[in-house]
Amino acid sequence: MGVPPWMAEPGRAIERWLEAERDQLITWLPVGLGGGIALWFVLPDPVAWGTAILVLAAGGLAGLAAGRGGRAARMLAIGAIAAALGIGLIWVRSDRVAAPVLAGPTFVQLSARVETIEPLVARRLVRLTVRPVGPGQDADGAPVALPGRVRINLAEADAPATLAIGATIKLRARLMPPPLPAVPGAYDFARVAWFGAIGATGRGFSPVVVAEPGRGGAGVRVALSRHIVAQLDGSAGGIAAALATGDVGAISDADAEAMRRAGLAHLLSVSGLHITAAVAATMLIVMRLLALSPWLALHTRLPLIAALAGAAAAIGYTVLTGSQVPTIRSCVAALLVLVALAMGREAMTLRLVATGAIAVMLALPESLAGPSFQLSFAAITAIIALHEHPVVRATFTPHDEGRSRRLLRGAASLLLTGLVVEAALMPIAVYHFHKAGLYGAVANIVAIPLTTFVVMPFEALALLLDTIGIGAPAWWLVQHALDALLWLARGVAHAPGAVRALPAVPDGAFALMVVGGVWIALWRTRWRRIGMLPLAIGAIWALTTPSPDILVTGDGRHVAVRTAAGLALLRDRAGDYVRDTLAENGGVDGEPLLLADQPDAQCSRDLCLTDVVARGRAWRVLATRSVYRVPIAEMVAACQRADIVISERELPRSCTPRWLKLDRSVLARTRGIALTLTTGRMVTVLNPGDRHPWRDPPTLARPMRRFGAAGDQHGLAGGGGVGPVSGAGSGVVRAIGRDWVCRVMILRRWGLRLGGPQFRNADDGAWGRWSRTPLPVAWR
Repeated sequence: MGVPPWMAEPGRAIERWLEAERDQLITWLPVGLGGGIALWFVLPDPVAWGTAILVLAAGGLAGLAAGRGGRAARMLAIGAIAAALGIGLIWVRSDRVAAPVLAGPTFVQLSARVETIEPLVARRLVRLTVRPVGPGQDADGAPVALPGRVRINLAEADAPATLAIGATIKLRARLMPPPLPAVPGAYDFARVAWFGAIGATGRGFSPVVVAEPGRGGAGVRVALSRHIVAQLDGSAGGIAAALATGDVGAISDADAEAMRRAGLAHLLSVSGLHITAAVAATMLIVMRLLALSPWLALHTRLPLIAALAGAAAAIGYTVLTGSQVPTIRSCVAALLVLVALAMGREAMTLRLVATGAIAVMLALPESLAGPSFQLSFAAITAIIALHEHPVVRATFTPHDEGRSRRLLRGAASLLLTGLVVEAALMPIAVYHFHKAGLYGAVANIVAIPLTTFVVMPFEALALLLDTIGIGAPAWWLVQHALDALLWLARGVAHAPGAVRALPAVPDGAFALMVVGGVWIALWRTRWRRIGMLPLAIGAIWALTTPSPDILVTGDGRHVAVRTAAGLALLRDRAGDYVRDTLAENGGVDGEPLLLADQPDAQCSRDLCLTDVVARGRAWRVLATRSVYRVPIAEMVAACQRADIVISERELPRSCTPRWLKLDRSVLARTRGIALTLTTGRMVTVLNPGDRHPWRDPPTLARPMRRFGAAGDQHGLAGGGGVGPVSGAGSGVVRAIGRDWVCRVMILRRWGLRLGGPQFRNADDGAWGRWSRTPLPVAWR
């Protein structure tokens, strides 16, 4: 009533469509919930979050009131309410885990109770998660407030043999706050640490003293991983441990990268494949053993008993492997499959996937933003959606045919599944890792059967035989099977064109691809084809996004510039993590170049000058590459002739480039920066108004210490300091006078920031006092 005729017919068409899709409507419930969680990450502050909840709730209630029995209105209303619930879930979760973080880098002596132990065998490290017991102490014995949970890396040689979960240890450590992404698009450890209630991370040093022993050793997971690694050579032991416990610390970096490039990294994450194998093996063994008793076979439902044993195996395996997101999802799915089989219902459906997704998001809503959740659910959704298609089901359903044709049909099914899964996972891999594998579907045709039917059964047999000391023959077979898997991964990874590197994908492009993929996967009628439109738009947007011309890390120390020969780094001694991060986010597959080696760059020990050609002009870029300062007159002249000036320290006010100055004061507000000169676009890690808690977390108070009175004669009173400074330090500073090199060493030792307020002078000529080398004449 009251609806114009031109609106009535489309409304009836939509209702007829939703009636035909009524069995699929429930699968959109986790989409609404996840959409709300994603919206919380996108919106900037509590005002926007609260407004979104009110708007969605009001829209949902209005839809329920106006629906009058129509599916469309009810679906939109339920979706809006689910999205509002998603925002509330992640908001509450972020507040519940809130804990102060360390204010800045510091050396501290601390006592802590060990929560987890994670051996990183390939890197010869042991990663500990500890809870400090009481405050720490700085070098002078002054108390230092510590966060409630700290992650510390120890060298293997420094870890005591009696180290165990629950033990109380004493050690020295250099701690720092959880770092933000180095550049836009890089890994955001600060977000992960916030939801893990980790307030500091760092490196521990010997001696490490066990003050109180733990009760449970290193834990069953660590003990099992160590046993497996000890039986096998090289990365094969790490892969075997990953298959059994999810611990990937014993896989070398080179082999882990080869597995990723070959599209086989999913084998290292305990998920559906591993849970299914464990449940199937448990059910088969229990059925066979119980069937040996005629009384049990005649008077009990053996399949139900076997299903209960399989459920126990799934839960135990999930707990053993650390309860990661893919494992939880797979465990929930396995339990639902077992319940469906016990009830005589169809087991593998998208409703099962939707139930698993809802369970994970209710418990860990922050996992939606991580690649583990996205890759896991995208893969299983793509597989089920593909095999529910009538044409695929009719083609690959078992037929009455010979063995050769049956094997050929199975191989074709596996290849098609691999291609579809690769297509589903590619946008996620590009968004998070900036790389897309091209041969993963072919590699998985060999790798999945090899892992499922050879490696895992023989590894389980070897562990069983080790209980009586005769597992060596089975381990020999596992070693050779894993060597074959590694040979396959290395061969595929080094094949020409195996990986396509792309720069950071815009959030909008990724969202469009996700919406298109979900639309195609969840609907069943011809309307699913509409999803191709946003999918294509997002893919084109991502592929045509130009690589950034300049990348600057948040501390200003490391700069990557796109030259005629490729991406080049400012500093020769950048660490592996920094080099990999800048290369990946710069859309480079391989090792970046050095700026000082490029013919179109002029570099001294202190500065580099180069031109970047974009938009038909050359942009002159000047960057400092040492802590030493240059004569002020020459520096000012160079700044005036440069378009962009980048420095890790605060530049003088008289340094005025033609377009952009990125010094310490600017980078403190923006952190990492990506500049695309071809489009004039600048992306920063920190954005104005962003109030997500890990962007500006509550920090612990740091002790403010001062130099002694004698030290003040040099203008070095510690009022501007940010670290512990003792009276003894003032005597050293007084003794060395104005020796800049020694001053840098002493002040760095105590954590003072160079070039900060304590060094500022009204006269910019102070820049000339600590000169080491003048600028080349051509730069002036």
